[in-house]
Amino acid sequence: MGERGPDEQVTPDAIMQLGLGFWGSKTLLSAVELGLFTELAASAGGTLDADSLAGRLGLHARSARDFLDALVALRVLDRSDDGSYRNTPESELFLDRRKPAYVGGMLEMANARLYPFWGSLTEALRTGEPQNEAKRGGDIFDELYADPERLKGFVKAMTGLSQGPAQAMAAKFPWRDHRTVFDIGCAEGGVPVRLASAHPHLTGGGFDLPDVRPHFEAHVAAHGLSDRLAFHAGDFFTDPLPRADVLVMGHILHDWDLEKKRLLISKAFDALPPGGAFIAYDSIIDDARRENAFGLLMSLNMLIETRGGFDYTGADCMGWMRQAGFREARTEHLVGPLSMVVGVK
Repeated sequence: MGERGPDEQVTPDAIMQLGLGFWGSKTLLSAVELGLFTELAASAGGTLDADSLAGRLGLHARSARDFLDALVALRVLDRSDDGSYRNTPESELFLDRRKPAYVGGMLEMANARLYPFWGSLTEALRTGEPQNEAKRGGDIFDELYADPERLKGFVKAMTGLSQGPAQAMAAKFPWRDHRTVFDIGCAEGGVPVRLASAHPHLTGGGFDLPDVRPHFEAHVAAHGLSDRLAFHAGDFFTDPLPRADVLVMGHILHDWDLEKKRLLISKAFDALPPGGAFIAYDSIIDDARRENAFGLLMSLNMLIETRGGFDYTGADCMGWMRQAGFREARTEHLVGPLSMVVGVK
């Protein structure tokens, strides 16, 4: 932020907007929960008036108009002169549950889980303890994987979260120099599906806990890639990682404390051939820790969700990779707040 001019007035506007930002966030999350954007996308001509929308979504007459017009002001809905509503190009593409680009799975999880947990951020800041299922003696991953419906929602959320970085990775990494790739902690397999679709010479698959297998195999089959992508079951802390030219870990390292981060990086190094590459992508914090607010907030999310996880800078990760034996390491931006750190053995 530059210097203010002598006549420029200092106001609390930005502070108030930030402090009350949860108003807009929860309005969007409720719209996703209600299926508003999918309902509009499925309607004739992609438009509905307020009464029709209220009826289909079960909205009370007192709430409907303000709710819909708030979404217009938030730029996720458009309203025509005749009073009918339609999706914006972004919400049409990314918030229609029927489309492969749907990112609402992550927002559904944020609404159902993260939103209430973040209400205890102050406690987390004071205690260093997670504020999720762990407060009643549970574990986030144990509970997610033990409940088939929650697991289904989680792996779909991870697919939505991975589409943007996977597309950028497919374009930016030199895949012509490699033949095989495995995604470690693969969920439905959104990353290997995107990479294999973009590069027909690639084979490989995904590695995750056994309960994920049917979700991975169904997603891969739906994209016609079962002959090129396979599922390997295992625990990445106790089992060897699959051998491949390239190993990918997306939104994995930030879940764990430094000791476990180092262990995973070391296991990736051991599984790669000379010249092989390890790609870790996350909301990488800028080295100065001033610009990537999303990455820093994601690290606070790890405080709430895990017992030791934290997000990290590119310099941090490159240092860990070099200590594990990688001869080269670099950081490269992918999309939005996401970057990848690439280590070459």
